[in-house]
Amino acid sequence: MWFWLAGAIVAEVTGTVALRFSDGFSKLWPSVIVVLGYGIAFYSLSRALSGGMPIGVAYGVWAAVGVALIALIGAFFLGESLSWVQVGGIVLVIAGVLALELGRTSHAA
Repeated sequence: MWFWLAGAIVAEVTGTVALRFSDGFSKLWPSVIVVLGYGIAFYSLSRALSGGMPIGVAYGVWAAVGVALIALIGAFFLGESLSWVQVGGIVLVIAGVLALELGRTSHAA
């Protein structure tokens, strides 16, 4: 399950970065990468869900890690700004997903 979720995250982040370079879908190859990235992301996410991963955990991890990676890629490689407030928000999102996962584990025990 986690393998498929990791694949979904990588594919979604790849598609999102390509979206930045697609220039409104006017550039062919970045646009193709966007479509493939999101297609693979949703397929991989569906495989994680069909493997038994709870949807709240899967979507929460997918969204949180995706947001964090995109923000970091934007800041370190694309020259975008990242304020301390935004960094704090990313930490809070990740903490929320961690709480979802820990709550699931303790509830199942």
